[in-house]
Amino acid sequence: MSTQQTEPAKAGPEPRTPAPEPRRRSVTSHARDVKPGFVVKLVLVALVDALGLYGILAAAAVQSWGIVVFLVLALVAVNWVYFSRRMLPGKYLVPGLLFLLVYQLFVMAYTGYVSFTNYGDGHNSTKADAIQAIQVQTERRVEGSPTYPVTVLARGDELALGIVDEDGHVRVGTSAEPLETLDGAQADGDRITGADGFEVLGLAQIAQRQGEITELRVPVSDDASEGSLRTQDGSTGYVYTPSVAYDEAADTFTDLESGTVYTPSRYGTFTAEDGSRLTPGWRVGVGLENYTAMFSDSRLSGPFFTILAWTFAFAILSVVTTFGLGLFLAIVFNDPRVRGRRFYRSLLILPYAFPGFLAALVWRGMLNPRFGFVNEVLLGGADVPWLTDPWLAKLSILLVNLWLGFPYMFLVCTGALQAIPSDVIESARMDGAGAFRVFRSMTLPLLMISVAPLLISSFAFNFNNFTLIYMLTGGGPNFESSPVLVGHTDILISMVYAVAFESGVKQYGLASAVSILIFVIVGAISYAAFRRTKTLEEL
Repeated sequence: MSTQQTEPAKAGPEPRTPAPEPRRRSVTSHARDVKPGFVVKLVLVALVDALGLYGILAAAAVQSWGIVVFLVLALVAVNWVYFSRRMLPGKYLVPGLLFLLVYQLFVMAYTGYVSFTNYGDGHNSTKADAIQAIQVQTERRVEGSPTYPVTVLARGDELALGIVDEDGHVRVGTSAEPLETLDGAQADGDRITGADGFEVLGLAQIAQRQGEITELRVPVSDDASEGSLRTQDGSTGYVYTPSVAYDEAADTFTDLESGTVYTPSRYGTFTAEDGSRLTPGWRVGVGLENYTAMFSDSRLSGPFFTILAWTFAFAILSVVTTFGLGLFLAIVFNDPRVRGRRFYRSLLILPYAFPGFLAALVWRGMLNPRFGFVNEVLLGGADVPWLTDPWLAKLSILLVNLWLGFPYMFLVCTGALQAIPSDVIESARMDGAGAFRVFRSMTLPLLMISVAPLLISSFAFNFNNFTLIYMLTGGGPNFESSPVLVGHTDILISMVYAVAFESGVKQYGLASAVSILIFVIVGAISYAAFRRTKTLEEL
């Protein structure tokens, strides 16, 4: 039987797998990838850039190049950090660092700079501004000159003054162009009603630009010695001439009547040989004079040292009294045998919840010698000068600050007491220690571990507790024959405010010097105290 061999079937070409079609990227794929958070970030950074650009342009307009450089660097840092994937930590640090630079380091550096200058009333700007101000302020009305009914005009943003002369001609001039006859102008009597190229300003427009109008000086002619036309109310004008002349080559002023020559001095004023001065002056460096004045000037050193001593006494006594009362109440209401502890604790923290400046105002009214609640009701109509006698005013400040401060110490001590392990206290009692010994040797040392840094911060706060002093006594009663308006209850920080703003002549340089002293004192005491508290960590 023959077997028929079958040839294997030839495999045909395998069918090709169709190649995948190229993926077409949707037009909206990028839009889908954009997350809402990125959009919000983009908008916020754009706003920051817009504000920064505005600040750069404003600073460049007044040539404050230091501010321009800082803003440029800040904007570069912000955009780099917030659009870089590698700067994730910087996104949280940059805002705080910028605020630290602007509101802390810059303020400290600028205050230090001002403390070495004579910056204050009469010395606010540069020498060029002082020369211009002297020339303006020493002008006087020409004796026997007529009164001119003036009309205020404007050509764009430029102001002009116009008059109608005796011949009926309209004459108009600006600060750069003297009075000249203007053809084609209309007048009604002695008032100009219209002028080609100029707009006649009404009363409302004059009121809006009153400052510019009063500073406007229009030369009467090309000869500067004939004076300039000025107006104070926008309706009547007079011719003024300067009483002193400035010699730019010699850098001196000369009185045109007496011939007295004023030369620039190292204190930023033009001073004559007899000691008379022209005001205003300009800002100059005075070295350490603001610092030495507090020690060498007898009129200033007496109040300064008195205020310095009271500042230390106030800060220390405030910390001691508030901590003592707060700790006592915390120990009392931490005892489980006291019923209604939650209710009493709620009542004790009420003064802490009341705004400090409002509480000081309320106490000021209650301690009023004539109408206050304390004298009239509690003391049966007594006349006790709580806020006008130097010693009673200091006592009043301490008592009011005790009322305001003990709730904070009460809360802090309560938390610290509850954090002390009970078995430690129980073991001490089992060893035979009495209540006082347990408190002195166990409770207080353990308590101070957490409370000591808060006591240091409380001292620093009370050392600069401006609100209480200003609202309760205003620093009074005032010292007699003091060159600055300070009083017996002023502390250093309120003295700074009085020197800078309330003493008639503002002395920012001296106030800055006192501020630097406050910083040094508080910083040194805080540093020493924190080093001292490290010994508590061994417990």
